[in-house]
Amino acid sequence: MTMKKRPAISDEFILLTYDQIVPEDHLVRKLDHAVDWSFIYDIVEDCYSTKGRNSIDPVILFKIYMLNIILGNHSIRKTCRNIQTDIALRWFLGISFSEPVPNYSTWSQNYIRRFRGTDVCDKIFYHIINELQESGFLDLTCVYGDSTHQKASANKNKSQKAIVEQVKRYTDDELLETINEIRKEHGKKEFDSLKKNN
Repeated sequence: MTMKKRPAISDEFILLTYDQIVPEDHLVRKLDHAVDWSFIYDIVEDCYSTKGRNSIDPVILFKIYMLNIILGNHSIRKTCRNIQTDIALRWFLGISFSEPVPNYSTWSQNYIRRFRGTDVCDKIFYHIINELQESGFLDLTCVYGDSTHQKASANKNKSQKAIVEQVKRYTDDELLETINEIRKEHGKKEFDSLKKNN
């Protein structure tokens, strides 16, 4: 059998629809099925003028931001670069290959000029969370807290000495009893004392 070398792909016309190319089990299809994105128009309506040239569709802006988080890019610029070549992401956003992808700075400029100082982002976030929960995407049986360290604004030249009243909410015995009840429920050994043993 002779070795076959594939030629480089040149320009080619492809007669396929986006629906044929994007797999049925792709994440963007699940997101699109789970969330009715048209609710965003009502939330952002007061942030837009009734005059002037047309803006970029606000649903696309917020979908781009959501993709940025889901893909773990931490960079709108990188997400926009991915959208340029990823058919599934274009399908999700409703951007055909004949249309340009919004510039990465579009989101930040819209946030600065339109959405900063409003509760628009909060409303959209909570609405999507509620829809995802109703669709069974969220498991709320376990909650995790983030213990990310942040740099404190601690200027030694601007410190103030103040007397603060400290109120003890529980006695040590009450706190120990509460902790031991929780440990017992989880099948763990109870503590004898709140003091750390060295």
